Amino acid sequence: MTQKPTPKIRCAIYTRKSSEEGLDMEFNSLDAQRESCEAYIASQKREGWLQVPDYYDDGGFSGGTLERPALKRLIADIEAGRIDCVVVYKIDRLSRSLVDFTKLVEVFDRHNVTFVSITQSFNTTTSMGRLTLNILLSFAQFEREVIGERIRDKFAASRKKGMWMGGTPPLGYDVKDRKLLINETEAALVRHIFERFIRIGSATTLVTELKKDGHCTKTWVTQKGRIHEGRPIDKGFLYKLLHNRVYLGEAVHKGESFPGEHDAIIDRALWDKVHSIFAKNATSRANITRAAMPMPLKGLIRCGHCNSAMTPSHTRRRGKQYRYYLCLKASKNGHRTCPVRSIAASEVEAAVIGNLRALVRSPELVVRTWRSVNAEGAEIPERDVRDALGRLDEVWDELFPIEQARLLHLMVDKVVLEPEGLDIRFRGDGLDTVIEELRAIEHDKERSAA
Repeated sequence: MTQKPTPKIRCAIYTRKSSEEGLDMEFNSLDAQRESCEAYIASQKREGWLQVPDYYDDGGFSGGTLERPALKRLIADIEAGRIDCVVVYKIDRLSRSLVDFTKLVEVFDRHNVTFVSITQSFNTTTSMGRLTLNILLSFAQFEREVIGERIRDKFAASRKKGMWMGGTPPLGYDVKDRKLLINETEAALVRHIFERFIRIGSATTLVTELKKDGHCTKTWVTQKGRIHEGRPIDKGFLYKLLHNRVYLGEAVHKGESFPGEHDAIIDRALWDKVHSIFAKNATSRANITRAAMPMPLKGLIRCGHCNSAMTPSHTRRRGKQYRYYLCLKASKNGHRTCPVRSIAASEVEAAVIGNLRALVRSPELVVRTWRSVNAEGAEIPERDVRDALGRLDEVWDELFPIEQARLLHLMVDKVVLEPEGLDIRFRGDGLDTVIEELRAIEHDKERSAA
């Protein structure tokens, strides 16, 4: 009888090392992993295992991401049908993330590719192998998270001691032996920026001046020899520099400041002067915003549930401003405590103005207003009162927001926002003043036309 030939299983070896340390050695960790995998494949020669010639080595790449060049090449070859089995030294060489590994296993299953770890024997084609795989991978992910926590704790402890923990060196300092040393040329520029900001008081003007003088951000070289060229100073860099407490000789970690190991470039008095200007500018901008933002129902609208005033508020999304009236108690105690909470300003203002326009056209209000106006012997004809109130629609949209707000306060006593709707209470006595102003406006128009 003729024996059937053993089907060939094309095996790809994948190796990975998180850091680049030691990769330049003649025999490194990647070589050791590959040698062990080659020996395992050779032991399975009778089963038809055959190593593919390509190497899939990722040196200096974390197992917490799939963005690795050799891994991408491996997946591409799997999808092209060139590989039947992936062999690794340990499963965490392929991935340390349970989510990422699940994605890889789906790719393997879709193309009928098996996965073998030579130090943790299992086969992904069986349910028991999958269970073992998930358990081992969960421990690998746990180990990665623990390592991350240790690194973060060590980083925080070092910052509290005032140590420099790497990153882009700030303008004014050079890094030597993991310490910040003052670069006198750059430090002079830093002091100049702080002092000029105090004299000018405008970041925009100062940026223009610094660009004109040809000043740039720091040019520095990484430990790997890569050069980062300086670029023209912009407002973003300027604000960051003026708020960087490293220039006070401090180290900052998550908003907390600690005495640093390095020397300060500026003193506390200079820092305080700069930040007093920032505080003053912020207050001015807030006042300008409040003045420019029309909120005609301010002081009139109240929350019917909490019997609390509703204060104007606004937010900005994608460059567009949205206005609100917000219940004060809800903002202090939490929005869940009040069913009213807030309402869009445009919505409630349109409702109030719409009701007001309908009201001034009603015959009952015209007669009542006429009687009120003539109670003091003014002897204004009813027709003039009706015409004046009727012109409110024509005049309203021509008024400035501040004038609209003043008229609303004359005519409206209170706006109560209930969960089920609005309760608008008008003032009868304020209409006398409104009539006089509307008649004056009409008189001015007639005189201009003549």
